[in-house]
Amino acid sequence: MPIRINSLAETQALEEMRRRDPVKRAIWVGACLCLLILAWSSSLQLKAMIVKSELSRLESKVGSQTNEFQVVLESRKKLGDVNLKLGALQQLSTNRLLNGNILNALQHATIDNVQLVRLKTDHVYVHIDEVKAKTNANGKIITAKPASVTEKITLTLDARDSGPNPGDQVNKFQEAISDGSYFQTALGKTNVVKLTNIGTPTPGEAGGKLFVPFTLECRYPEKTR
Repeated sequence: MPIRINSLAETQALEEMRRRDPVKRAIWVGACLCLLILAWSSSLQLKAMIVKSELSRLESKVGSQTNEFQVVLESRKKLGDVNLKLGALQQLSTNRLLNGNILNALQHATIDNVQLVRLKTDHVYVHIDEVKAKTNANGKIITAKPASVTEKITLTLDARDSGPNPGDQVNKFQEAISDGSYFQTALGKTNVVKLTNIGTPTPGEAGGKLFVPFTLECRYPEKTR
């Protein structure tokens, strides 16, 4: 029986041992793990890029809506200011002093030999600035107050008493004005008709009969709007 001799047996054995070397297997396993980690990292990076892009889109959308919201708030504030001013003007127009009512009241307050020479109304408006809410040094809270306007009206009546005894009818005319229903309502109880000036007997034009000039003043109650 022939004997077969494998001269490569030792080489093959070494190659087989090399193939079964655990270090090489560990290298292959490590390489595979590295590839897996790289793939996982790439996927995370891709997801992060997608999320970042979506975040930028949402931030841009929120920013545009925020700007629109601010515009709405500003428009609402302007509308509120306009409505407030319009209401104040409406209130002022409906409560303004009408000279026609004064003239009508004066027709019912006539006294013999007393002539009304001139009628004048003075309107003064004092502006009061807005007060914003704040806390003073003592820790007390000061409430806010809107801006307002205080209306002050004065009615001046210049008249002449040309009666037989000039000057005697002055008080009667003053009482007639004070007792008038219009003036009692308009002036109130605290604002009386005052005699602010009375002159001396003065001859009329072209040597006419004597008269005494005098002035009455009516102060209307102050109104703040």
